[in-house]
Amino acid sequence: MHPKTFRLTGAILLSCVLAFSGCLGGAGKTPATRYYVLNSMYSAENKAQPVAVLKDTSVGVGPIRLSQVLDRPQIVMQTSDNEIRISDFERWAAPLNENMAGVIVDNLTVLLPGGEILKFPWQITIPITYQVVIDIMRFDGMPGGEAVLRARWGILGENGKKVLLNKVSVLNEAIQGNTIAEMVSAQSRLAAKFSRQIAEEIKRLEEQGGEQ
Repeated sequence: MHPKTFRLTGAILLSCVLAFSGCLGGAGKTPATRYYVLNSMYSAENKAQPVAVLKDTSVGVGPIRLSQVLDRPQIVMQTSDNEIRISDFERWAAPLNENMAGVIVDNLTVLLPGGEILKFPWQITIPITYQVVIDIMRFDGMPGGEAVLRARWGILGENGKKVLLNKVSVLNEAIQGNTIAEMVSAQSRLAAKFSRQIAEEIKRLEEQGGEQ
């Protein structure tokens, strides 16, 4: 066989072997990336009773700030008190602070019917009765264990000019399984618990006379 023909035949055979290996899913195949979102109380499995009915009241949610550990597209798992694991192929479908803000707005719309619930930023001409500002330090977990939310947050009045409340929330929720999807489901339940705490404080402020 002519040397050039031999080299050409060898190249074709090698290409066929590599293609066949790819079809079978060889050891070097990159796993598919999975994307996740938090769920709000609007879903069928998270029906909730209102905390209070608001009248002539607007609530602004945000800004929501994340710790540097959480401010990334990858989902964060806490494996011990001093160790975290970043999942390269398990990611949030949208920035976590935006996803969280949207979920809290949806939840407060369920928990505080009658009021106008807005997500930051809103038009400067819109009067805001209560502005909820949030710093999230932990929002993680470990499949098979529990999810944790720790946040410093406050409620401002007079269009953000007056501090009405400062609070720290630490919430835990059991993860009902060993997958990232079940961990995110637990985190959605944490967001619901957190939203209810916010709604309860807004109800208390309303009963005390609003911003006065």
